Amino acid sequence: MRHLVDHRKLNRTGAHRMAMLKNMAASLILHGRIKTTLPKAKELRRLADRLVTLGKKGSVSARRRARQYLHDHEALSMLFAELAPRFAGRNGGYTRILKLNFRDGDQAPMALIEYLDNPPPAPRLKGPKGAGKKEAKAKQEEKKPSTKRKRGAR
Repeated sequence: MRHLVDHRKLNRTGAHRMAMLKNMAASLILHGRIKTTLPKAKELRRLADRLVTLGKKGSVSARRRARQYLHDHEALSMLFAELAPRFAGRNGGYTRILKLNFRDGDQAPMALIEYLDNPPPAPRLKGPKGAGKKEAKAKQEEKKPSTKRKRGAR
């Protein structure tokens, strides 16, 4: 029986698991959405929601507690300056998990975790069709050594 079991181990040691979740939380705050495996996303949701709650408190104590999880200064300031005001009228459930297809290599279930009310990503600007392909191909050919063998050489 799994009484009082609080979290998923994710096949990692405790220190590795916490470091991974802290890094993923910082990436989620900075980028608004990240793609990861489904169990990692479900575990990250707990930490991400807790961080937003700390951001909404806005006190010095809350900032120090959030600093224990976010070692990235930019993510910490973004949490208190942008995310906390965005979710000021919401009592919880700040993240959304969208299930994706399975990963090609090992068939792991993938998911997209994002903050609610996330602005859509900026559209990628594309030039004319085929622009830049010739330059990229020329650079690639310069780097690649010739693999053709001369006649008679063994």
